[in-house]
Amino acid sequence: MYLVQPEAILETARLLLEPLHPSHALALYEPLQSHAIYEFLPEDPPTSSEALATRYQRLSSRRSPNGEEVWLNWAMRQRREDVYVGILQATVYTDATAYLAYILFPAFWRQGYAREGCSRILELLFKDYQVHIIVAEIDTRNVASIKLIESLGFQRVATKLNAVFFKGSTSHEYRYKLLSPHEAV
Repeated sequence: MYLVQPEAILETARLLLEPLHPSHALALYEPLQSHAIYEFLPEDPPTSSEALATRYQRLSSRRSPNGEEVWLNWAMRQRREDVYVGILQATVYTDATAYLAYILFPAFWRQGYAREGCSRILELLFKDYQVHIIVAEIDTRNVASIKLIESLGFQRVATKLNAVFFKGSTSHEYRYKLLSPHEAV
C-alpha cells in the first residue's frame, strides 16, 4: 500500500483538511465532548485530551500495524474563522476499496461542511488512490447522515439488522457503496 502525499493539506472553498496529528488533540477534545455526536455511534467522548493525543499518535502513522490498510484522517478547519468543524476518516484497503467516515461538530451541522469535506476526500480516493468502491455504514436512525451520503451519490446496498447494541438499544445499519466514476461507465 502506498501513501499519496499523506501530510498534504487538502483544500476546499471553505475548508482546510489538515492531516490529523497528536497536536490536534487539544483543539478537538472540547468539541468532541458533545454527547449529540455519539447518539448513533457505539463510542463515547474521549476521556481526556491526552487519551485523544495517544489515539491520534497511532493514527498519524497513516498505516495499520500490518501495513495492509492506509489510514487517512483529517481535521476540518474553516479557512476564514480558523475554527475546527469536524473530522474526516478514510481507510484504504489492498483490494482498491475504501471506507469513509466523518464526525461534524454540532455547531456546524446542516451548513454543508460535511458534504464539502467528504466530496474532497472522494476525489482524493478515486483519483490519487485509484479506489474502485467506497463504502459507508450508517445507523438507520441517523437521518441527517443518510441524506448526506445519498447526496454524494452513494447507493444503499444492504441493511444489517442488530448490527450493534449500545447505549441501551439495538442499532441497525445501512451499508452504502459509491463506485468510481471510471467503474460506472
